[in-house]
Amino acid sequence: MAEEDTDDSKMPLLDHLIELRSRLIWGLVGFIVCFFVAFYFAEHIFAFLVRPLAEQMESRTGARMIFTALHEAFFTYVKVAFFTSAFVSFPLIASQTWLFVAPGLYKNEKRAFFPFLVATPVLFFMGGALVYYFIFPFAWEFFLNFQTPGGEGLLPIQVEPKVNEYLSLVMQLIFAFGLGFELPVFLMLLAKAGIVSADGLADKRRYAIVGVFVFAAILTPPDVISQIGLAIPIILLYEVSIFGARIIERRREERAAMDEEWDAANDDEDD
Repeated sequence: MAEEDTDDSKMPLLDHLIELRSRLIWGLVGFIVCFFVAFYFAEHIFAFLVRPLAEQMESRTGARMIFTALHEAFFTYVKVAFFTSAFVSFPLIASQTWLFVAPGLYKNEKRAFFPFLVATPVLFFMGGALVYYFIFPFAWEFFLNFQTPGGEGLLPIQVEPKVNEYLSLVMQLIFAFGLGFELPVFLMLLAKAGIVSADGLADKRRYAIVGVFVFAAILTPPDVISQIGLAIPIILLYEVSIFGARIIERRREERAAMDEEWDAANDDEDD
């Protein structure tokens, strides 16, 4: 079959650099605007992140959060705004990157890569939603059970979470789950490029399971709930990746068969 042309003709290097600068400026401006908007609502966003802990501590008298440095709460809100801006502005940054790269791709390459570009933020959001709505309540209850009421000759052990430490723990878990949910995108891109195969992924399943638990142990706190809560979905996503790789290979074989038929038909016409 005839090779498809790219959408745009060749551009001089200077024009590419000018366009790259324009795309970077748009992405940076979008990030900065989102940052200031997120900082304005940082208190509400942080309250949303604290809600799973607050629901677990609402029955405990004197429950509160603290900060021990004068600047701690301020910089916590700055971090909240930064993480929120990075998440909200990602579609804009990704779209600017796509608009810069897309003219140099063939149409079939665009059709191949565009779904992965869309799936990346969706899967990250799904991972964050899973940890927020399902893992946080169980993990916080697990940690809070280590409190003791004290008694005669004993002092009570009560938790008073620091705002910056809580944010760091929350973002660590959200990042770990979001990154883990990107596994199908990564593996299916490798399958698309022919670097891995469905049979190869299936044969290495046992090693992948071990690697998943190591990954979960590194990126999550040292508790069984969050580690298993991260490992099980990633293992399921690994199986989804194998299924997706088989579909990619089947379509590649179908296109190869169509190309052979096309070449055979052209050869017959030439004869």
